[in-house]
Amino acid sequence: MRVANIVGIMRTREAALPREIWVLVAASFVIALGFGLVAPALPQFARSFDVGVTAASVVISAFAAMRLIFAPFSGRLVQKLGERPIYITGLLIVAVSTGACAFAETYWQLLVFRGLGGIGSTMFTVSALGLLVRIAPPDARGRVSGLYATSFLLGNIFGPLVGGALTGLGLRAPFLIYAVALLIAAAVVGVMLRSSHLAQPTTGEGLRIMGLREALGSPIYRAALGSNFANGWAVFGVRVAMVPLFVVEALGQGEAFAGIALTAFAVGNAVVLIRAGRWSDRYGRRPFVLAGLMICGVGTIVMGLTESVALFLITSFVAGLGSGLSNPSQQAAVADVVGSKARGGPVLATFQMTADVGTVIGPVVAGLLAQYLSFSTAFAVTGVIMLVAAVPWFLAGRRTRDSITPADEVIKDTGS
Repeated sequence: MRVANIVGIMRTREAALPREIWVLVAASFVIALGFGLVAPALPQFARSFDVGVTAASVVISAFAAMRLIFAPFSGRLVQKLGERPIYITGLLIVAVSTGACAFAETYWQLLVFRGLGGIGSTMFTVSALGLLVRIAPPDARGRVSGLYATSFLLGNIFGPLVGGALTGLGLRAPFLIYAVALLIAAAVVGVMLRSSHLAQPTTGEGLRIMGLREALGSPIYRAALGSNFANGWAVFGVRVAMVPLFVVEALGQGEAFAGIALTAFAVGNAVVLIRAGRWSDRYGRRPFVLAGLMICGVGTIVMGLTESVALFLITSFVAGLGSGLSNPSQQAAVADVVGSKARGGPVLATFQMTADVGTVIGPVVAGLLAQYLSFSTAFAVTGVIMLVAAVPWFLAGRRTRDSITPADEVIKDTGS
């Protein structure tokens, strides 16, 4: 009887999710699909201009660097103009810059065009996160985070496979297709959220402004900053920049196989993302962040030591499982800190910025290590970064999920 009641409650909660969340989930899939098309081609496209491994990695970092620089301004724009217009504008900026990459004639043009896309990327990322925090039911934040992340990673599953195949059409084709995908996503969000009252800027006397200093008082928020930095370094930086190069230059496989290698990681994510979000709503955030960081860290270290294609795919899958366990839980923990009745633009922007810092630094450091030492060293350092990021979560306390109360807007120590 109790099991039936639990299932009934879960179904009720699933049905009660606002329509706006599903719109953001669908748009996330389209965005990720296009990103997955570009990921296998980007490092090799950069190398086609006769540059080294480090320079090819810098192209990945340039995108994240512009995200990092513009993140504080994105938070202010969202506070002033609302999430929806900033989200759409950001998508359009990335669409134009990505299309321009397809026509780059030099390495420096590619670097500039790709970097400019980071401005739009941080605009729609911060906007989407703000909407999810504000719209998601407090007791379903983990599930919503898992749904959103799953949609992104399902796009990454199919994207690299298609992108790897498209390399036969030339390294420029994926950029044009990604630009079109972003235009589609902008149209979907613009039409579906046009008349939504939930998507309008929040107003009212009960609205509270949360400053960064206040959020930093939470050990869970501080731990989330560290794990998001490691996630940016390993998942969004080194994985995208180094895996295609490792597959081609160390394992001796073709460029199309790079898409398969990236997909193995994404499949590992997708297997656990939604479940991990639901589990964190029920059992707490900390256990899943800890387990995820450790699994991803060890898996990444082993990836760099493999000489077998099959073993490399297996370790990529395992590392993806770890990432899938940790990411929904850490994002839901940040949402717990901010609450649904507070504006936390700088808090959310800073959380996003830590991942961008990792994405900027990670590929450059890993590229240098691979070029002057070895690929195994580059992957080992990346894995250690993930393991170190688990320490603050371990020290933060036993309970990492706030008890949801009517005063959800009041920040609470989710680690006590």
